[in-house]
Amino acid sequence: MQRKNHILKTSRSGIAMIMAIIAIVIISTLMALALSLTAQTTKRTTDLYLYEQASLLAKSATEYALLKIAEDGACSHTNDLNFKQDKIYDINISLKYIYTSPNPCTATQIYTTVETPEQNGSILIDVAVSVNDSTVATEPIRYFKRTLQKL
Repeated sequence: MQRKNHILKTSRSGIAMIMAIIAIVIISTLMALALSLTAQTTKRTTDLYLYEQASLLAKSATEYALLKIAEDGACSHTNDLNFKQDKIYDINISLKYIYTSPNPCTATQIYTTVETPEQNGSILIDVAVSVNDSTVATEPIRYFKRTLQKL
């Protein structure tokens, strides 16, 4: 039997090696792109969830402020209510009252005075919900809601 030596005929196997390297580079590039898109999607989903949660907390904080006013009476407590929710959300509520000229509130609690009795006894509620925890969100999230409510 004669042994065939393919040392001199390497052009065909060299092209196969180059094609295999090109295929590996293309597949690795696609995998890196897929991994990058997955990381961005996860970040956006987390930030969107935190923003939606902040908007719901702002609505709840507005209802909570109205409940405190109904319990304590108008102008009976300070202008601001501050609290934290789950050690992530900072919720700040600012209350400003709108009355006619002889009003029951102090000067710091009054937003403006009105002339007509129909506008008497309103409240301007500003609610700011923020997430400043860098371990939870990748960027600061802040939601602001302003409500004008009749008392």
